[in-house]
Amino acid sequence: MDIKEILSHLTETAGVSGDEYAVSVLAADILGEYGEASADRNTGCVYFKRSGWEKDKPVVLLDAHIDEIGMIVTYITDDGFLKVSGCGGLDNRVLLAQQVTVCGREKLIGIVTSTPPHLEKDSSMAPETEDIYIDIGLSGERARELVDLGDRVLIENCLAELQGGRVTSKALDDRSGMAAIIFALDKLKDKKLAVNVAVLFSSQEEIGERGAQIGAYSIDPDMAVVVDVSFAKTHGESPENCGELGGGPMIGIAPSLSRRLSEDMLRIARENHIPYQTEVMGGKTGTNADAIGIIRGGVPAVTVSIPERYMHTPAEVVEISDIENTAELIAEFLESV
Repeated sequence: MDIKEILSHLTETAGVSGDEYAVSVLAADILGEYGEASADRNTGCVYFKRSGWEKDKPVVLLDAHIDEIGMIVTYITDDGFLKVSGCGGLDNRVLLAQQVTVCGREKLIGIVTSTPPHLEKDSSMAPETEDIYIDIGLSGERARELVDLGDRVLIENCLAELQGGRVTSKALDDRSGMAAIIFALDKLKDKKLAVNVAVLFSSQEEIGERGAQIGAYSIDPDMAVVVDVSFAKTHGESPENCGELGGGPMIGIAPSLSRRLSEDMLRIARENHIPYQTEVMGGKTGTNADAIGIIRGGVPAVTVSIPERYMHTPAEVVEISDIENTAELIAEFLESV
């Protein structure tokens, strides 16, 4: 299995929060090799049951969110400029003068407007998303013919290789988590497990973990492993708050997580010589584990995060070895349950 190829397909397909269906269809098609998969048009979630599902076995849920950050068109001016609002926590420092793709009745290229620095009185503050305009080069009348209010907007960026086994792209948060789960399933393809394995590629995480609540309630798992990204140190940040690229998956420890599952993950990593890092959080995790952990009567959950630089920008960076080691850890965990 070529992780970079899978990751390239996943990241190049648009899936802004609330409009994930295109990437959901792609993901369901990939998962279909390992069991029964379906894309839910209503919610944007992808549901999967691994081959060999047996009614009385306990269910382990693997979750990664499928949505990416972007923008949504809120208004079209009479002279054809688009106003937008954010879908998720886009880093506004990267917005001005960016080329964007407007997913209207046809794909349109636009430019986020900016004032020349010669004329700008104060460039010290990043703009609010609601204060920017997108220039698509059309009159107001023509813009309204091709763009509807509610259409999504993306800063596009294709997967590219860096040195040292690293890649950069938009949407690595959390398509890299999806790739790790797919790779784990591939490792277990011909193995019999004592548990049923369900996968939820959940929608709308960036706007409040909505897909995880809906999907996990439907699946009703006995335990959950939530795969997301977390902060990787670049320079200047405190090592207390960041992991290291290439250091392996970051195993979560938090009051909101199952301490037993966290300890199981740590033990399995040590016993199998899988590189790992610990990520200690003092309350909630900011991931789908927060939602999954409190559905129905409560679900024991643990986070396994892939270190990532430049989060919530169109140039996120991860290291392929971290995805591979995350997959190895998940596979070993499922075999040990």
